[in-house]
Amino acid sequence: MTSSTSAADDTITVLVNHPSPDEYVALIGKRFPGLRVLSAKDAATLNHHVAMADVLLAPRFPVEVFDKARRLRWFQCSNAGIDSILPIRDCIGDLIVTNARGMHGELIADFVMAGMTMMHWDFPRLMREQSRKEWHPREVSPLAERTLGVVGLGSIGSAIVRRGKSAGMTVLGSKRDVGAPIVDVDRLFPPDRLAELLELSDFVVLAVPNIPETRKLIGCKQLRLMRRTAFLINIARGSVVAESELIDALRAGTIAGALLDVFEREPLPADSALWAMPNVILTPHIAGNPTGYTLRLFEMFGDNLQRFLEKKPLRNVVDVRRGY
Repeated sequence: MTSSTSAADDTITVLVNHPSPDEYVALIGKRFPGLRVLSAKDAATLNHHVAMADVLLAPRFPVEVFDKARRLRWFQCSNAGIDSILPIRDCIGDLIVTNARGMHGELIADFVMAGMTMMHWDFPRLMREQSRKEWHPREVSPLAERTLGVVGLGSIGSAIVRRGKSAGMTVLGSKRDVGAPIVDVDRLFPPDRLAELLELSDFVVLAVPNIPETRKLIGCKQLRLMRRTAFLINIARGSVVAESELIDALRAGTIAGALLDVFEREPLPADSALWAMPNVILTPHIAGNPTGYTLRLFEMFGDNLQRFLEKKPLRNVVDVRRGY
């Protein structure tokens, strides 16, 4: 689909590579009628159009056609993570890469706080008792007496930190650069002191980017450092946790439980032990899926596209060398 088929060769071309591109194409064409707008929702169409693209809007970077993308100057990722481009980051030259940073943080923070509350009150157990019509009152301490550890303090991690602090929790954080204090973080740890955060936290939330340095960041060694009463929450990527080692730890009672929105394989295979574990709450990678996502993303992308046309600096530029 194109919004213009007779544009000259020097016309800026925007390529939307998405499973459902039509709404994006319509929005771009309406706001920017002077641009050529192409769409590709399959490999063959992508292969045909990519050589004409100056701008690419897509959930992942199609590294398989990078050699043909000779005109490409800007890649807008429709997600927060840009891990799909990392395998070729040494080859992209001056290609500008932007992401959807800021679109997911508040919703994911809602999700994390809801999940922490459910685990703190042991809602899985309460719901099992409800199904059996059992009545077992118990005492629960306030969340304000608990410690929240957030690993990764980008826009998502920072939103989680704010929610934890607003609940009165002690908040610990871990990030690469610890030179300056961060609002609402009581103690800050560099990556090489992650063990201390794990030992001190009642809830450990993983909010790191999917980069080589974070692959299997949490395994049996790290889980053994956590309190037996602690919970692990993963809203980052499935690759951040060694899943089989987490399953072993949950079975052994090494930690109290886990809230998992992401997995090594998605959809989660039907034979995964996680489905039936009584101390696990799992969700189908929905923590960062706000309603009206297309319109929300287009507001961000449209603003950046206007800046691109006016040769102004873009917002949400990613440091591809670092991976975020």
